[in-house]
Amino acid sequence: MDAPAPLSPTDRSTVRRGAKRARTDRADLHAVLDSGLIGHLGVDLGGAPVVLPTGYGRNGNTLYLHGSTGAATLRAAGGGAPVCFTVTLLDGIVYARSAFHHSVNYRCAVVHGRARLVEDPDERLLGLRVLTEHLAPGSWTAARLPNRKELAATAVLALDLAEASVKIRTGPPGDDEHDLTGPGVADPVWAGVLPLRTVAGEPEPCPLLPAGVAVPARVRDRRVSSPA
Repeated sequence: MDAPAPLSPTDRSTVRRGAKRARTDRADLHAVLDSGLIGHLGVDLGGAPVVLPTGYGRNGNTLYLHGSTGAATLRAAGGGAPVCFTVTLLDGIVYARSAFHHSVNYRCAVVHGRARLVEDPDERLLGLRVLTEHLAPGSWTAARLPNRKELAATAVLALDLAEASVKIRTGPPGDDEHDLTGPGVADPVWAGVLPLRTVAGEPEPCPLLPAGVAVPARVRDRRVSSPA
């Protein structure tokens, strides 16, 4: 069996700035995408860039996106315009001894390509299932499935993950030597990392839900992205 293609196979997806933070293992790309919940889809619309938050889901080496068939961005993307899709996970604020070296710990995936409008009925359902299960695992079989009217109003796009890059920053600040040993060390500035976490809170039932309906395990036990 052939090994998965490495990341950064093209000029525009090769990380140059901060190259030491780049990852070339495709498993790192999948891990970032699988940990995120919302991405940002960028597309040229009428000669101007437009970037919008977008739900997504991954099936193998294909990313599925969806939205209204009336959305200009999805029509442009589905019509063959080049797109860029980004998912960023923020893991911490890095406090340094100098303002210049303040930073963040993060995991970021960037995918380039041309999205394909999914027209095959079976693949459309697959894409919507992948999207639903990524956001709310267990819901595809628990909730009512889309009807014909809802399917007609929904555009599903498929984006291949062949052209992608990943950057990850971890660890403490990278302060300059003179900030560690120079003047002011006797009264040092605090430096370190303030970790950030995305956590699920207590489920809030819909006001129209009948009394006594228990919170299902798929909601009660839901976990969100964890630090790298």
